[in-house]
Amino acid sequence: MTHKNKVQLKICGATYSIITEDDPEYVESLGEMIDSEMKKISENSPSLSLIQCAVLVALEQSDNSRKAAAAADNLRAQIKDYIEDAARSKIEVDVERREIERLNREIEKLRGRLNG
Repeated sequence: MTHKNKVQLKICGATYSIITEDDPEYVESLGEMIDSEMKKISENSPSLSLIQCAVLVALEQSDNSRKAAAAADNLRAQIKDYIEDAARSKIEVDVERREIERLNREIEKLRGRLNG
């Protein structure tokens, strides 16, 4: 059974009680980040309401999340390609190694004929 944590967040002067399974310090850091972003927007555009500031923060965080997910997908695809390239290279090395062994056996056979 997972443990539920009650976390108090203070964002732009309002207190929010959050019940979460996440680490309280992690959730508090999210609250601090949101509070900081909202204050920064509010200072730069004092005519905006708190709701408008919150919507702008939500849009920015959604944009960051989508971009991070796309970057992670791209990295996964690159890693998959690298793994496939490595597997192909290993197969090629094995084929070449067998050919070298075959040629070495043939050389030994020819040496035996010359010396025999």
